[in-house]
Amino acid sequence: MSDSILLSVDAGLARLTLNRPAMLNAMDFEMAGRWRDLARVVTSDPAIGAVILDAAGPAFCAGGDVIAMAGSGATGAEVAATAGVIHDGIRTLVTSDKPIVAAVQGAVAGGGLGLMLTADHIVAAGTARFVSKYANIGLTPDLGVSTLLPAAIGQRRALRLLLTDTTIDADTALDWGLVSEVVEPDQVAARAEEVARFWLAGATAAFGQAKRLVRTGAGRALEENLADEARTIGAAFDTPEAAARIRAFAAASARRNAEHPEKENP
Repeated sequence: MSDSILLSVDAGLARLTLNRPAMLNAMDFEMAGRWRDLARVVTSDPAIGAVILDAAGPAFCAGGDVIAMAGSGATGAEVAATAGVIHDGIRTLVTSDKPIVAAVQGAVAGGGLGLMLTADHIVAAGTARFVSKYANIGLTPDLGVSTLLPAAIGQRRALRLLLTDTTIDADTALDWGLVSEVVEPDQVAARAEEVARFWLAGATAAFGQAKRLVRTGAGRALEENLADEARTIGAAFDTPEAAARIRAFAAASARRNAEHPEKENP
């Protein structure tokens, strides 16, 4: 079995680890297929409630391994087909009901931006750096970059990254909304796991459906989104978990009102 991407599952938490550190975790043909297959595995398993996406070595991901692809004699059609395989995995993860947190270190370049942006919460090391580099080698965005990047940081900033040789640091990425938070390099893994465990300890299904509604809704008409919201909250309302949590919420509210009646009737 390939080890280009590792999968482990522990108490409902899946971990996908990009594992070609010598190549800065750039995706080659084989890794593309594994990405798609593992995306299907983690999103279809009802025992998995959250996912961590991380990477081995000094960099998160340098995108596609264009050097290996060019050296293999691959045609443009074969490269397009490989991109399609990776896109299948991206689409599977983004539209799923599994909340994903990415733990990001070092360089994130080209298609690595798209892979990173499959995550719903991104924890970046203060030493992380983000750059496009597509046009530098005569190529165009793939791996969801032309959609996920402007959705995260806005069209103007996305164009700045794609049309110039700009590299941004972690603090700028946080300011732009490219990442969710910045921590010390030795805290990235622990913080990402803390976020994932928070989801698992709470109303896991509700977190997952909230993620799905936001991610899926970006590409649909308002009427369709509203109908999906209505169906989803109705289904959630009928679950034992929601019933128990609503009872606990009502009991806590009653206790607060009893302790501070002046706040109930100002």
